[in-house]
Amino acid sequence: MQRYFVNEQLEDGKSIKIEGEDFHHLSRVMRMEVGDHVYAVFPNGETAEVEIEHLSNDYALAFLVEWIHDKKELPVDIAIASGLPKGDKFELVIQKGTELGASLFVPFHADRSIVKWDEKKGEKKTERWSKIAKEAAEQSHRNRVPKVIKPVSLDQLIEIGQDYPFKLYAYEEEAKQGEKQAFHQVLADMQPGDRLLIVFGPEGGISDKEAEKLRSHGYTPCGLGPRILRTETAPLYALSAISYHFELMR
Repeated sequence: MQRYFVNEQLEDGKSIKIEGEDFHHLSRVMRMEVGDHVYAVFPNGETAEVEIEHLSNDYALAFLVEWIHDKKELPVDIAIASGLPKGDKFELVIQKGTELGASLFVPFHADRSIVKWDEKKGEKKTERWSKIAKEAAEQSHRNRVPKVIKPVSLDQLIEIGQDYPFKLYAYEEEAKQGEKQAFHQVLADMQPGDRLLIVFGPEGGISDKEAEKLRSHGYTPCGLGPRILRTETAPLYALSAISYHFELMR
């Protein structure tokens, strides 16, 4: 069943309004009609099955059929920080990372980032990233849409990290030296409801200067196995391992 994120909480006795791009998808792509059912996800993360009762030229109204009590979110809050990579690699990280349960994506200007951020095109780019996250959240039946922010500096990233009690950065030098414990230990120490921020470098990885700065601000370096992973692969590996640890092993 198709899932849509609505902008307002459901009020007693009132209909749910689906508009904008979601209405276009509902009416033009899915070609739904009065009487069809969809899932509606509200800002607080609650989900309901609703039935379409009215279709106008630019919005649909639906009424509540039943509340759906399902748990789709990771039991821990995971933020992914990625050094700006080339091409559309970050879009892949957002799409697949959303499917795997990430709650926040933070692109940052890394020493080895080849891509230079164009402020004139930046707003549209960030809007596109947010749209990718929303569509992936709908496809994977999540109860929340991850937030994607515009690129920040390393100092701003470190400031964001102050809200996260657990902080890691994937460091190629650690992997080369056979480091195996840091990532596992952090997952073992975390409890449901805890927050973890993981930093990944762009092509070429995190520089020694960045690694030193991250370490001095409470970030722990970690390896992700014996193989060197691409910048778009490493976050997905980490999220998969987190899902396995917290959702399949418990």
